[in-house]
Amino acid sequence: MSGILGSALAGDMLLVGAVILPLFALPPLLLAPPRLAERLSVLVLLASLLVALALAARVGADGAALATFIGGWRPPLGVGLRADGFSAFMLVMTAVVLFATGLFAMTTPGAAPGRVARGRMPPAFWMLLASVFSALNLVFLAEDLFTLYVALELLTFAAVPLVCLDGKLAQVEAALRYLLFALFGSVLYLLGAVIIYGLYGTLDIILVARAASASPGFVLALAAMSVGMMAKAALFPLHLWLPPAHSGAPPAASAMLSAVVIKAPIFLLVRFWLDLAPTGLAVAVAPVLAGLGAAAILVGSLVALAQPRLKLLIAYSTAAQIGYLFLMFPLAVVASPWSALAWTGGALHLASHAFSKAAMFMAAGLMAEALGHDRISGLSGVGRAVPVALVAFGLGGLSLMGLPPAGGFIAKVMLLSAAIHLDAWWIAAVILAGGLLAGGYVLKVVGLALQRPAEPLAVRPVARWREWVALALALVAVGFGFVPLEPSSFLFIGRPASWAGLVP
Repeated sequence: MSGILGSALAGDMLLVGAVILPLFALPPLLLAPPRLAERLSVLVLLASLLVALALAARVGADGAALATFIGGWRPPLGVGLRADGFSAFMLVMTAVVLFATGLFAMTTPGAAPGRVARGRMPPAFWMLLASVFSALNLVFLAEDLFTLYVALELLTFAAVPLVCLDGKLAQVEAALRYLLFALFGSVLYLLGAVIIYGLYGTLDIILVARAASASPGFVLALAAMSVGMMAKAALFPLHLWLPPAHSGAPPAASAMLSAVVIKAPIFLLVRFWLDLAPTGLAVAVAPVLAGLGAAAILVGSLVALAQPRLKLLIAYSTAAQIGYLFLMFPLAVVASPWSALAWTGGALHLASHAFSKAAMFMAAGLMAEALGHDRISGLSGVGRAVPVALVAFGLGGLSLMGLPPAGGFIAKVMLLSAAIHLDAWWIAAVILAGGLLAGGYVLKVVGLALQRPAEPLAVRPVARWREWVALALALVAVGFGFVPLEPSSFLFIGRPASWAGLVP
């Protein structure tokens, strides 16, 4: 009995700790000298990563979702935290990316005090990083719609200031645009939550899923919440805020925003349509989501090809690449063994995209720091100045193109296989076209960077260890390419009962 109680308490501590622990970085930032505060903050990020790994190991060992109820109050009155396989997967992915971001943002040894361009980020960055970490973990673990609303608002108000850390006018304008889109999404989400509460008298996702039917009110609620999340995720045509916001932010902030922040609303869309919605309704709506995803891939990739600046190219690439996650919906909602492969492929693409985009934004920041600009036309010879950063950029681009052995390749093979066997040929065609377009803008940059410059470059020194941080993230994205080409049993832990027959 005591062993069971101790195990339950350990599970409760992991769930609560995943949300609370990142905030322990805030006191050092307020009380300690800047350099010491940075290092203490990175230690907190490392501790949070270890908690995420422990939680994932616990979920995997138990083979069941881990849950706790705050204060012992169960729904519909209480607030629950729950980690299934997908949540644990997202927690670990986020923790690794944000820990690497913290390392990348640390002060370069020997840098002059106050010189942000040489490596030191302002204290506000570290506070916002800790807040983003905590808010993301709450999104992945919260079990009721109102707690999710609170988590989304915390995430918004921590992420928006990251866009304008340098205080430039263009950054402030981009941050305000981001804020308007995010608030628009929040209003629609809250409207949907209010409708659901009026219909079912609870906001707990599991209880609502049991009672839900395709009534007009429930359809309206899910539609409002979905459009709100699309605005926050920058899905075409609601993507207009993303390129200026992500391209104008400092490299460490851009890496964080593009890799993990926009994954939170996508995570919730998966919850809405694969966990919450009745199967018939999900099957009817999934082609619409996939159509928007296809448009995002094609339009975003074409616009990326025409960009004159490197960070802007990567930002439009982000708007394109999230479209693949929406192609998953028609493939994953059908009652077929191939939906298990599509679900695994979508989750794998989400993770490989996060690591590759973080690596590419960091590499682009190092190239700009070395050259003093990020104009694509002036990148000739940058491969000699920051060779490791260029390799990181190229490996990240390899995953975006879907070439072996990168994670993007395995993810797209899974999605392609499911699309072909489910006769969704148009999805297969979009996946292939998106890979070719990604190859166009990635190879455009790499080809220029490898050229011999017409005249000697005036190169500023950069911290080599930062290049290795970017390369490590790119190698993780490549490493996903070695996972088995089969459905992942871990991602099925705690999934709805309707998926039981599809669990490998």
